[in-house]
Amino acid sequence: MTSSFPTEAGFAEAALTEDGFLGGRVRLLQPRHGYRAATDPVFLAAAVPARAGESVLDLGCGAGAALFCLGVRVPGLRLAGLEQQPGYAALARRNAVLNGLPAEILAGDVAAPPAALRARSFDHVLSNPPFFAAGSGTAAADAGRARAHGEGPAGLDAFIDLGLRRLRPGGSLTLIHRTERLGDILAALAGRAGDIRVLPLAPRAGRPAGRVIVRARKGRATPLTLLPPLPVHAGARHAADAPDYSDAAAAVLARGAALALGG
Repeated sequence: MTSSFPTEAGFAEAALTEDGFLGGRVRLLQPRHGYRAATDPVFLAAAVPARAGESVLDLGCGAGAALFCLGVRVPGLRLAGLEQQPGYAALARRNAVLNGLPAEILAGDVAAPPAALRARSFDHVLSNPPFFAAGSGTAAADAGRARAHGEGPAGLDAFIDLGLRRLRPGGSLTLIHRTERLGDILAALAGRAGDIRVLPLAPRAGRPAGRVIVRARKGRATPLTLLPPLPVHAGARHAADAPDYSDAAAAVLARGAALALGG
């Protein structure tokens, strides 16, 4: 039996699938079993206000879905990623080559980043941190998925703290997370970042948002802006076995459009 667990050398070929994002403009090798990128990293990448020539760091980059969706949308970026699990970091390096996007992928923990990262600063930092606090919920059976979804002892604060430390003054930090963690995110940003933009992502119009995208600028003091929710799916309910994304969501997911958060 072929193991799907990541190792220092990466995943066995039989344990991988190749999947398309942004209408096939991004190709991503990812494990057949374990953590697999879906729509969250694509929405995250769309919200980063990067321009050609700027530097970007993805904290907890996994196989590189958000990093490479951003790199395809904005050519000419200097891309870097930090990933705790060496097998996923190796996979991200392969995906950089697969997509023709030079990227520096480092293996390390956000709570104890490698020295090569501590000495650098970036124009933009993005992250799709683990969603569940340590000890909450039921751990996934797959080890890679469990580590991707569950926070380590340092928790969400470690991602935000390292992100802000690695940003240049005025640089942007962009996160996607569960709506119920918005209070924790704002508390961690207090006094350190401003011009905070919050974009709720609702499954459908009129339904509570399950995700929020939060973008902040280091060192700014501009008040928070709560944006209207973006409905991911069209209509009141799913009525057919076919994609039913809203026009705004389809523009991001299929055509690589940016999310305009203002600021």
